[in-house]
Amino acid sequence: MQKFANRQNIRNEIMSLIVESGMDDDCYTEMLDYTIELFETQGLGNDYYGYHNINHELEVTYVTLLSANLNNTLNRFSESDLKYLYVSALFHDFDPQKSVDKPHEENVLKFISMDKRLRQLLDIAKLDIEIIKALILRTTYPWSGQLKENAEQQINECFKKSEVTKNDEVKQEHYLNLGWYLSVIDRISGYALGDFSKAMEMAKMNAHALAWRPSLIVRSSVAYFEELLNKETEMCQFILKSLPKHMRKNFFDTVLSFMSIRQQEIAIQANYTFDNLKLVPTIEKIETRKDPEFIKSLYSIFLELPKPLQFANDSFEESVKDQNIIINTIRLNDCKGEIVGFAKGGPLENYRLRPEIRDENYGLNNTIFLEPLALKMGYWGLKGGSEMRHMFIMQAHAKKYKYLTSFALRDVIKSRVDREDAEFVTKFDPERWDYYRVKI
Repeated sequence: MQKFANRQNIRNEIMSLIVESGMDDDCYTEMLDYTIELFETQGLGNDYYGYHNINHELEVTYVTLLSANLNNTLNRFSESDLKYLYVSALFHDFDPQKSVDKPHEENVLKFISMDKRLRQLLDIAKLDIEIIKALILRTTYPWSGQLKENAEQQINECFKKSEVTKNDEVKQEHYLNLGWYLSVIDRISGYALGDFSKAMEMAKMNAHALAWRPSLIVRSSVAYFEELLNKETEMCQFILKSLPKHMRKNFFDTVLSFMSIRQQEIAIQANYTFDNLKLVPTIEKIETRKDPEFIKSLYSIFLELPKPLQFANDSFEESVKDQNIIINTIRLNDCKGEIVGFAKGGPLENYRLRPEIRDENYGLNNTIFLEPLALKMGYWGLKGGSEMRHMFIMQAHAKKYKYLTSFALRDVIKSRVDREDAEFVTKFDPERWDYYRVKI
């Protein structure tokens, strides 16, 4: 749904559903605008490249109200239920001090308990904050093991404190089911509101923010959907049946697409294991690098990277043709085969990095910056990336560079500290995708 790419559009759609849900008081509109303001001022707006940003919060709120209103033709939800679902959806992931992308429910509860403005709005709406806490706690994911036990214990405490649910097991069960409803919508909503390209971008955002290796993106996405459809079958079907046909189609198209790509990944890995497929690192000649088809093939792989890892997008073609830029590729089977990945980089002074980075060698012309390695989906985890990186370091050594800097996952850099004498220059949270240096 292209209309939800615009923040104002989804706000207006939520506003319409607020009215439809019988929430006429201004306090509900104020809650919506206050949420947007909070996310923006805490750096969790458009510029935050993580799954749990303001867009996710608004998408969950929109789909919650849409589904509940459509389901309400059977009077499944009272007006009070709709109000509790709305507020819980709106604030379910607000963790302004996040050290990792995945919100800590305890931090969310602390915020909604301590924020004076929100408490005033809840008082005006006559909503019980303990019930809202219980609904948010039920969105804990995964709902299993110690996480589930801790959440259930806290939910029981909330029910004991609430005048609405205290000593009333029927109402407690009712709000537990509302929380279950919200938790499944939390996991469905983003995938129902757009096509597969949106879903893949969400998966990349999730992987980047949680510091996953790229080889896990599709595998983890398939496991995520299988768990949702197999372990949450009853609630999942109930919600999907309530959504418009095109939204159901979006969701299932996404599931099938991820499963199809996973099959392709397995086939690639099998061919590699049985030596039917070889990855050949290749130093590309400058004549080849001027070929429009070569540039096009590299750029298509480049676009598969998460957006924060797409350095110098606007000058990509010029940089490929630049003799001062080092480029090598991974080709299939021989040095003339299909390109499935590339390594690229140049003088540190050519790049505008994050403002937090203070590299002492900047301006000394002794450091080469290696852009994030780019590989086609399906070829991660086959050691092609490390082969390109080692070849890049050899090329940099030949050009008399003293240092190489780049970005990598924190755990990967730690493994290189002893092996390559790597050092952290700047660490970044919540991504844990850090800037490091090695001596060549």
